[in-house]
Parts: sequence; C-alpha cells; structure tokens
Amino acid sequence: MEKINNLINLMTQPFLLIGDFIIRIGLGISFFLHGYGKLPMSQGFIDFLASKGVPLSNVFAYLVAWGEILAGIGIILGGLLIKINPILANLITKLSGLTIVIIMINALLIAHSHWSIFIGERG
Repeated sequence: MEKINNLINLMTQPFLLIGDFIIRIGLGISFFLHGYGKLPMSQGFIDFLASKGVPLSNVFAYLVAWGEILAGIGIILGGLLIKINPILANLITKLSGLTIVIIMINALLIAHSHWSIFIGERG
C-alpha cells in the first residue's frame, strides 16, 4: 500500500503548484459565463424573478448578472495576484467568494426550491 501511495504522490507532485489555479480558472470562467449569458437582460428572467416574489426584480436581475461576472473575474484575478500582493489577492478572492455564496443561496431558494434539499418539498 505504501508503494502505491508513493507512486500516486510522485505522479501528482507536478500538479500541486497549479492545482489551486486550475480550480480558480474553472470556477471563474463558469461564473463569468453564467453572468455574461444573462446579458442583455431578458424580460423573461425579470418576470421569472417577479413571479417568485422577488421585490425590484428588474434591479436584482442586473445585480445577479453583474455579480456573477465580477465575482468570476475576481476569483481568477485573486489567483493571478497571490504572488504579487497576497493581501489584496485574498481580499478580492474572499469578496468574490462571498458574492457567489449569496447569489447561489438565493438561486437555490428561489429558482431551485423544488429540489427539496434543505427545506422539504414545496409546491
């Protein structure tokens, strides 16, 4: 078992330095594209938010789209700046992560409430 563990460690050693950055790139691009795909804002998305009871749905629709775009860029930018300015990089990453957490919790509760993950079956 130790030989297998050593072999796996040897094979994965080159990727340890870039693993975090690969994850950042993937998440950043994913959120950027999800936000970018909402622009130009469709009336259907605004009407969907309004039908779910979101107040000021036309404002929140733009906030969600731009929040996803900027948070995606922030996650990538935090990874690029980590060697140059770690304090700024961590701040950008944490703010971007917090933005994504807020957007995703609301998306789960508003758009995907039928999944009944945390709050039971609704509807």
